[in-house]
Amino acid sequence: MHRQRVVIMGAAGRDFHDFNTHFRGREDRGVVAFTAEQIPGIEGREYPLELCEPGYDEAIPIRPADELEEIIEAESVDEVVLSYSDLSHEYVMHQASRALAAGADFRLLGPKHVQLEAEVPVASVCAVRTGAGKSQTTRSVVRTLSDEALDVVVVRHPMPYGDLSATVVQRFETREDLGRYSLTLEEREEYEQHVDEGNVVYAGVDYGKILERAQEEADVIVWDGGNNDLPFYRSDLHIVLADPLRPGHEKRYHPGETNVRMADVVVINKVDTASEEDAETVEANVRELNPGAAIVRAASPITIEDPESIRGKRVLVVEDGPTVTHGEMSYGAGLLAARRQGAEPVDPRPYAAGALASVYEEYPHMGKVLPAFGYSEEMLRDLGETVEDAAREAEAVVLGTPVDLSRVVPMDLPVHRVRYSLESVGKPRLEDVVGNFAASI
Repeated sequence: MHRQRVVIMGAAGRDFHDFNTHFRGREDRGVVAFTAEQIPGIEGREYPLELCEPGYDEAIPIRPADELEEIIEAESVDEVVLSYSDLSHEYVMHQASRALAAGADFRLLGPKHVQLEAEVPVASVCAVRTGAGKSQTTRSVVRTLSDEALDVVVVRHPMPYGDLSATVVQRFETREDLGRYSLTLEEREEYEQHVDEGNVVYAGVDYGKILERAQEEADVIVWDGGNNDLPFYRSDLHIVLADPLRPGHEKRYHPGETNVRMADVVVINKVDTASEEDAETVEANVRELNPGAAIVRAASPITIEDPESIRGKRVLVVEDGPTVTHGEMSYGAGLLAARRQGAEPVDPRPYAAGALASVYEEYPHMGKVLPAFGYSEEMLRDLGETVEDAAREAEAVVLGTPVDLSRVVPMDLPVHRVRYSLESVGKPRLEDVVGNFAASI
């Protein structure tokens, strides 16, 4: 029997999960390579042999995505599987065209092949696009479930950008736990907020092993999604965030549209910032895609520390990296908060060092904001150098990042953190929907 030779296109997340759940241990299919993009510096590694077994004699290389055609030819590849997220439908088909033209089949794996079944109920929080407001929504869902005297464990979508062998299963309950691993800024942004609220968080590489551990201490699991990806666990309550600041994206991005079509509840967030016309456009699109979904409208109120002290001043605005890069937003909560105080953002682009300069070239839509990129020690140094140089024109720093970046990157100026929460607007309220779900457990 010919063993089909497979390449998985990914971004250090779903690609590994799809391998673990669908390809590992199979005699009829074997993965010869992963490709990687979207996250700087994650290629050039290997998926370790100990995570490949059974069925493999050596580690699987992780190569740059622009080498796809070369890999297909050199490895006699039969099939290319796309396994990452926040991609326009057009972009997905460009990857399909590359694979087909090079002589391979192209495939997307559906949830029934890769979603795992938990022994406890699962509520998932996912989105149409990255930056729609999953983090504050997840925290709100956890609080509501905890108020019902349920033991809640959060499982976070993977961000395994470091040593894969050392991060098979990660558990975070305290700030000391955060120090056990060499976390990137993106990881700290997601885990730190939960830890500060007293939540237990699991993450890592093998979500089967993570599930075994998490459900031992949980009455209910909350899946905290990444990008606009689908949950890795079958959900009993699937909550999806839509963003009226990007109307129409709910029908144009993969797998965001799939999320909408699968949703039990769609939360149209940021109605306090978006126009009513755009909110109505999103609602109409959601009703077209999923007439049976409950629709919740929500505000995402923004607060800033000591707002009077930045009024009218020149400020360096630092935003969440994924939101303003592949999320295609030119700004985030930091710039909104600064503008509300009449502050003038300085332009960090002329000061971009090293990898940051490449980020601005790849995402030219970004305005006068600095993306918090720190996927390696080198990138953190580039970020620190950029902050230091750009801050010479500023009187303060406004942090729109979920994590306190000043703990990682030295900042000599006064630092003002921006925080955002979730508030249901009108009926139904998300709290009531989640409360009804809790009552059924």
